[in-house]
Amino acid sequence: MISAWSTATGRALRAVRSTSAPLTYGLIALCCLLFVLGPASGLTPGYGTGDALLTAQRAYFRRWGVVPAELFARPVREALTPATALFVHGSWVHLLGNMLFLFVFGAMTEERMGRVEFTLFYVGCGYLALLGYAAANATSEQSLVGASGAISAVLGAFLYLFPRARVTSLLPFLFFLPLRFPAWIVLPFWAALQWAAAEQTSDGPGVAYLAHLVGFGLGFGYAWVRYGRATRVKCAPAPAPEGENQP
Repeated sequence: MISAWSTATGRALRAVRSTSAPLTYGLIALCCLLFVLGPASGLTPGYGTGDALLTAQRAYFRRWGVVPAELFARPVREALTPATALFVHGSWVHLLGNMLFLFVFGAMTEERMGRVEFTLFYVGCGYLALLGYAAANATSEQSLVGASGAISAVLGAFLYLFPRARVTSLLPFLFFLPLRFPAWIVLPFWAALQWAAAEQTSDGPGVAYLAHLVGFGLGFGYAWVRYGRATRVKCAPAPAPEGENQP
């Protein structure tokens, strides 16, 4: 059993290393692995069931997530929580939604930035996005988890670097038909939805729309300052749904 697990792990690592965006796929794999092993997945028997499982989940989120009131009351002790929270997700829907966005937009962004820069960019912007949300809800006792802030930063950078790349979108009012639009249409529309939702959610934490907006702004601003208009590149042809050249 141990031998089979080691073989499978080795194959997965070799597959990640052989891709053009190993950090993106590695982050997806890590987040999925941590979720499956944690209490939120409900797949690990050691956390129990029913009330015991709910108690374990709350303790897990509080330990590894950001609790704004605790972060600012004990900043030294809680300083790492905005980083650890990036790898913790609260439900299957939360995980799969975030990983889908990272899969679609992360690879091309990583290829443009390079592995080291992309890693620092992802963690740094994600940390600041969660910190910004915590500062706006400084008295909250609720736990904040998820990679949304970091992934929003990837979206912001993608918009600046590949504005003409087409991405597949599913629009509810068009019966979820898969349609392809340029990033300069899709991503600002997504950011506007986050802004509208953040304006309506003013009574404390829920979905961290403010963290999405902070991350998106940081990502776009970083790409603008770091690369500038003169170094903006045209996206190369890529299989759906990651992007393709504008015809």
